[in-house]
Amino acid sequence: MDVCSMGRRVTFVGINYPPERTGIAPYTGAMARRLAERAAVIRVVTAQPHYPEWRIHEGYGGWRTRETLDGVTVDRVRHLVPRRPQGLPRLVSEVTFGVRAALSRWGRPQAVVLVSPALFSSAIAAVRARVRHRDASVTVWVQDLYGRGIAEATGEQGTVAKVVRAVEGRLLRDADRVVVIHDRFRAAVVADYGVDPDRVQVVRNWTHLPAHAPIDRAHARAERGWASETVVLHAGNMGVKQGLEHVVTAARLAQERGVPVRFVLLGDGGERARLEREAAGLRNIEFIRPLDDEAFRGALAAADVLLVHEAPGVVEMAVPSKLTSYFDAARPVVAATSPVGITAEEVRAARAGVVVESGDPAALVEAIVELTARPDRGDALGANGRAYRDAVLTEGAAVEAFASLLGIDAELDAVEA
Repeated sequence: MDVCSMGRRVTFVGINYPPERTGIAPYTGAMARRLAERAAVIRVVTAQPHYPEWRIHEGYGGWRTRETLDGVTVDRVRHLVPRRPQGLPRLVSEVTFGVRAALSRWGRPQAVVLVSPALFSSAIAAVRARVRHRDASVTVWVQDLYGRGIAEATGEQGTVAKVVRAVEGRLLRDADRVVVIHDRFRAAVVADYGVDPDRVQVVRNWTHLPAHAPIDRAHARAERGWASETVVLHAGNMGVKQGLEHVVTAARLAQERGVPVRFVLLGDGGERARLEREAAGLRNIEFIRPLDDEAFRGALAAADVLLVHEAPGVVEMAVPSKLTSYFDAARPVVAATSPVGITAEEVRAARAGVVVESGDPAALVEAIVELTARPDRGDALGANGRAYRDAVLTEGAAVEAFASLLGIDAELDAVEA
């Protein structure tokens, strides 16, 4: 059957995709799968899976490979995966993926979706889209804002920051549509880069965990060997942006003061080895490798408090994807972040937890002690988060929005002869 007789043809280009379990990959994977279910012809050009460990996953690693996942054609290319994903190595990594992606097969797309991050690979792919696929619409799906991220994470205002802002601005202004994951992002791209507000659409992220039956917390805690101490769990990437060295300091303070708190850092990332070295000798901090969905849900449900932690200075650069899963788990959240930042705003909007200033380990320990002293309050905050997830952060709403802006007819569920 000729591809042209099938549904609308959409090509996603993004550096992260399942089987990666954290970060952006679950969202791109779910969106591609759900659009394919609507008879759209979906192709994904992506890297060999490597995140958050920053090493190629076992069973992958070819120069160019193809597989079919959930009805989606996935073309993978090999790119540079740095051991320390910061600075120049991170830039080279993005550029090598961008070049490899631009030289790959895209099919004959009627719509192209560029996922940012990675910014520089998206910019390179945008050139390919404009030169080779002039009739295709180009949508940039913004998960993080690079320009603000550079300024917030490093304080950099020099040549590097100017180049990043120039590339990001050009990418967003040239796109037919820009999709952002929060209203604050929409305001930022309009104000910072002069993007026409009529071309910017907010599509919220959602929990990537499938629907599930209620979890027996006592059983889940017993499986993990967590006793009567207060368990504070941070899930996801362990990178510079998270500032988790302050959590190690908080664990040290709690141990010195005899506070019965166990900090659990679940996941992987470029900073994990350093954090483990800094935590050597502490009895109240535990590191867990990434878990599959079922075990991950169990760990979240078993915790007393779910922690989102951002480095001091992070305000507008990202909305932590972990929040959607935290809200789904119906456990109270403690957010160590800027009180005026986007993460704090999200936690307050959901009425799902408390906010403390990032970079203040003593305040973090105090907030945890105060929250867990009132289990009824913690349960209420957790219930609020789950209600917010159900009302605002649904996968169905996001898929409907993307289907509409990409021109995919929701009524077409059959292939034309």
